[in-house]
Amino acid sequence: MPKARRSNDWGFPRWRGYGSAREATTVRLCDRHGCEEKGDCPAPKAPNSPDRWYFCQKHAAEYNSKWDYFEGLDKAEKEERAKAERQESAGYAEASHYGWSGSGDGSRSADEMRALELLELEADADFAAVKKAYRAKAKLVHPDVKPGDEEAAKQFQALQLAYEVLKAGEERREWRG
Repeated sequence: MPKARRSNDWGFPRWRGYGSAREATTVRLCDRHGCEEKGDCPAPKAPNSPDRWYFCQKHAAEYNSKWDYFEGLDKAEKEERAKAERQESAGYAEASHYGWSGSGDGSRSADEMRALELLELEADADFAAVKKAYRAKAKLVHPDVKPGDEEAAKQFQALQLAYEVLKAGEERREWRG
């Protein structure tokens, strides 16, 4: 007679944790050649096609970076569709103060992202890194260091503007709590 196997749940299946099965789970890998990450972001293979690629987040972002939602529409249709999109998503914008706050999680505006790009910083850089990068770059193109150089003056103004945008964003996040 075979020996009875002991159960982990002592007859109470609810005590078992979710996903505590012993068999191996299958994980779909990213469809990008050579990528070993988990592919959990579906992307259409072709417009109006049910077939999907499954990419990791990095490759899904790369795939979608050139996507133009308004491609093929004339100016009036683009404006009409953009207006409809704004109306549909107004509730999300209204409730954005309930979301996560912190750098790199979508709380930064497009202007702030461009400013970070100008300062050559990552999207999740904190304000101390912003200040350090601004000071280092500003020292190189400051009008006192390069008097009479028009290009350096334009770069310095762009750096000042980037710093002001990021400073205002940081103050806004601190005020919001």
